[in-house]
Amino acid sequence: MTPHILTRSLDRAATAFVLLVAAVGVLIPLSNLLLPQGSMFQVPTYLVALWGKYVCYAILALSIDLIWGYCGILSLGHGAFFALGGYAMGMYLMRQIGSRGVYGNSILPDFMVFLNWDKLPWYWYGFDKFWVAALMVLLVPGLLAFCFGWLAFRSRVTGVYLSIITQAMTYALLLAFFRNDFGFGGNNGLTDFKDILGFNVQAEGTRAALFLLSCLALIIAFVICRAIVTSKLGKVLIAVRDAESRTRFLGYRVESYKLFVFTLSACMAGVAGALYVPQVGIINPSEFAPGNSIEAVIWVAVGGRGTLIGAALGAVVVNYAKTFFTSGPLAPYWLFMLGALFILVTLLLPRGIVGTFNSWWEPIRARRSSPDAESAAREDGVGAPNLAE
Repeated sequence: MTPHILTRSLDRAATAFVLLVAAVGVLIPLSNLLLPQGSMFQVPTYLVALWGKYVCYAILALSIDLIWGYCGILSLGHGAFFALGGYAMGMYLMRQIGSRGVYGNSILPDFMVFLNWDKLPWYWYGFDKFWVAALMVLLVPGLLAFCFGWLAFRSRVTGVYLSIITQAMTYALLLAFFRNDFGFGGNNGLTDFKDILGFNVQAEGTRAALFLLSCLALIIAFVICRAIVTSKLGKVLIAVRDAESRTRFLGYRVESYKLFVFTLSACMAGVAGALYVPQVGIINPSEFAPGNSIEAVIWVAVGGRGTLIGAALGAVVVNYAKTFFTSGPLAPYWLFMLGALFILVTLLLPRGIVGTFNSWWEPIRARRSSPDAESAAREDGVGAPNLAE
């Protein structure tokens, strides 16, 4: 019987990664909730939220690696899809505040009352229901990516030109969301969240559950990406990356493949943003900043482009370093350190951390497997031909 495509796509390294994320997703919340405060193994609530943010960044890095590492689409605007998913979830959380806001208006969020809005804008309708917000988390980034990709890929915009256009897209959204009359809180964004699905968003149990859901989403995103890149579709994507003109000459509709993977990647980024917002407690236009998208690309390059595991690892490593170095005297120099890290990795580890490790490990594994294969062949009575005969 043929194994399922999702489980068939997991090799030893991928299975180990899934098990590691699952273990972390279970053990950290249990440590936070069950162990007494002050215990050496108790994880504080603020660390649960911090590592939950890292997991969301790992999902974003996976979405970028899927299109850049396997299809050759370098997007410098994926932070826009991440932010759109976050705003969709933030709108739901704002509607859940109700009359508990500063102005006590059960319909209008506080910033709308402050700006003298007399009614709720039409695009806020339905966001008092979770299923509508969850649908918009996928639909809004996916629809934007589909429309953008349809125009760009049909025009055969590739390379640096596509990267510049994606950066221009996210910058345009940044300017739009900064406007107070746009209906999304302007410069302050959306914040002061109270509940999610009836649970206090600040409670320890809620934060632990959000962390667990983030790890589950990372596992699902990773398995989907593995299923794609190890299938026939993945081989076509790699062919598009390495020789787009030749792939088109062979009869493949390159634009359709690019559009599919770009839209899927945007939906993954939207889910990451939606999980990010309740754990951080705020979403504002700064998430659209082009620098955030460029930084996400650096995560993938550091971890290892075209490895998936490396993308997630790079997101965690770089953001942990950012948290560590921006809390001390080196804080003003973080961007310089990040640029230096990118340059050093490009020069010394051009394949990233995981890619370089794989290039070192593959010959060793091949040498180890060769004697085993030879001895097995001898036991079966099959050996190398004797040239002397």
